[in-house]
Amino acid sequence: MRILLATDAWEPQVNGVVRTLSRVVAELRAMGHEVELVSPNQFPTVPLPTYPEIKLALGAYESMQDRFKAFEPEAIHIATEGPLGLAARRICVEWKLPFTTSYHTRFPEYVSARLPLPLAAGYSYMKWFHKPSGRLMVATPTMRDELVKHGFRNISPWSRGVDTDVFKPRASGEPDIYEGLPRPIWLNVGRLAVEKNIESFLALDLPGTKVIVGDGPQREALEARYPDAQFKGARFGDELAAHFACADAFVFPSLTDTFGLVILEAMAAGLPVAAFPAPGPIDIIPGSNAGALAVSQTEGLREACLACLDIEKAGVRRFAEKFSWRSCAEQFLKNLEPYPEPDRNRFWRRLRRLARLRRKPAA
Repeated sequence: MRILLATDAWEPQVNGVVRTLSRVVAELRAMGHEVELVSPNQFPTVPLPTYPEIKLALGAYESMQDRFKAFEPEAIHIATEGPLGLAARRICVEWKLPFTTSYHTRFPEYVSARLPLPLAAGYSYMKWFHKPSGRLMVATPTMRDELVKHGFRNISPWSRGVDTDVFKPRASGEPDIYEGLPRPIWLNVGRLAVEKNIESFLALDLPGTKVIVGDGPQREALEARYPDAQFKGARFGDELAAHFACADAFVFPSLTDTFGLVILEAMAAGLPVAAFPAPGPIDIIPGSNAGALAVSQTEGLREACLACLDIEKAGVRRFAEKFSWRSCAEQFLKNLEPYPEPDRNRFWRRLRRLARLRRKPAA
């Protein structure tokens, strides 16, 4: 199948959306599908205000039309709600092409955490954006139920995976990356930004050492406010995996994620996860024997952290092994809405014919 995927989130951004899309694209290609990726690095861009690491594409509409015509996709997926997502959505609506979308970020909550805008405004935009979509893919049942309450429809599940060959428990004899630091090691990995709620973790009274792996606009302020924590900056590949493998527990304080891919990466390394009962953790942790939830979204995170110290790491790893990127890609394929073949062939033939007529010189 020829699949066109439009996303405003792509490399070199480092986040769960990019990791999910890049792994799914790789799996789809390995399965024999042809994927045309439309991403910001193919266009002139400007930095997103207050978040300069995220680049917004400029003037994408006409170029996007050319990409559609050249590739003639059999299925179209719009992964994000930014400029590229808007351009792809406009083309699909104008040309009456079926398409699917996905809900990766709690955009209304994210905006409200940074700007004086009400949640209702963000949800109005998101409902407008996703309304023409044949299927809206979401990662968890909690996120599905939340969106249904806000009036979204055509919602389908799309879970996540983890690379258990990269993220794995520390083997006997391997060096301890935290050697010399007081134990236990409480790890958080992710963007240092206000919507990630990192401060609720850093403010906890816990024994041992808090370690933060990641970068972002809040890093300087958090380092100044919490000098006893270890800020390691962004880490990648084997070095990132070692930070997971050598820690004692993972703390995930975010209330705005829709899944939290780092939860699975931590569990694959055998790390029990302490989190608030928010979308993502509340769908993964209960009944898993791989972590503990706070009693509410404002209280009990310290107790959840301490409970993680009593959880057997081998069982945490076994739970993570249930998730794979191949099954994630297969579920994505199942959710797509391909254009019916006869209609599709007629549509693209008509577009090619019109293009030839426009290029034909006048007599």
